[in-house]
Amino acid sequence: MKELLLQIFTWWNGQTMGTRFFTWRHGKKVGEDEMGNVYYEGPMTSWGKPKRWVIYKGYADASAIAPGWHGWMHYRTDVPPSLETYAAREWQKPHKPNMTGTPLAYHPKGSLASTGERPRVTGDYDAWTPGN
Repeated sequence: MKELLLQIFTWWNGQTMGTRFFTWRHGKKVGEDEMGNVYYEGPMTSWGKPKRWVIYKGYADASAIAPGWHGWMHYRTDVPPSLETYAAREWQKPHKPNMTGTPLAYHPKGSLASTGERPRVTGDYDAWTPGN
């Protein structure tokens, strides 16, 4: 019941009812990645390529698409990673969720959100004060 309500009233948790219906009618499952996201292919687009989409497992986060599937989703390759032996390159990092707004968010040195005082650098602005 909870899953049904989430599909009716939210778009950021998995799929909506419209996406579920479209997938049921037109989607052909192509594969699944290690995070549980499921990839589909469907009817032709207006530019002559098959429509491709992903149903996220849990929260819809576009950065959660695996590197191999990213290339397939953007038509850089016609062969999905499920049909080939895809190995990620050494420079391709595993997914890390966006930590903005959490205590684990990145705050560079000198940021207003970081603790402590910003170190003085050359060319810093000296505020004008009356009498100076």
